Amino acid sequence: MPSRRRTLLKVIILGDSGVGKTSLMNQYVNKKFSNQYKATIGADFLTKEVQFEDRLFTLQIWDTAGQERFQSLGVAFYRGADCCVLVYDVNSMKSFDNLNNWREEFLIQASPSDPENFPFVVLGNKIDVDGGNSRVVSEKKARAWCASKGNIPYFETSAKEGINVEEAFQVIAKDALKSGEEEEM
Repeated sequence: MPSRRRTLLKVIILGDSGVGKTSLMNQYVNKKFSNQYKATIGADFLTKEVQFEDRLFTLQIWDTAGQERFQSLGVAFYRGADCCVLVYDVNSMKSFDNLNNWREEFLIQASPSDPENFPFVVLGNKIDVDGGNSRVVSEKKARAWCASKGNIPYFETSAKEGINVEEAFQVIAKDALKSGEEEEM
């Protein structure tokens, strides 16, 4: 009897409030940007069908509210994740400095079977703001952080302009798929 392939891939997006997590999800799934987003309360998710090597998958993308008071969602929320996306705003050093906390929090709560190799992707969002003049986190600094954490894939994005969003999510889907398949074995 052929084994049934898992077709649902769970992706968690983490980062401080206001870094554009919801905007990135909407740009990827719905191809649109809005300035009218309300803050996410608790958690929200969107799904998108993804074709990869002649197989169809549903990517379920979960967005948490970035506020610490919602971190008690933890265990149940993170359980079964196939990939974790860490988002910061290139114009906010605090949001970049908090990536470590988000990553640690995820590893503690999700307790993946192989934490060393669990797939993360980092997105430096809002590269379009002020023509790049208000940027405080250099690409070099972000890439160095990603390298120090086991060569995490890194993308600079603009949810507003749609820059690198599709490319980033292709890598996210591929990493989630690989993680999901390893879990099946």
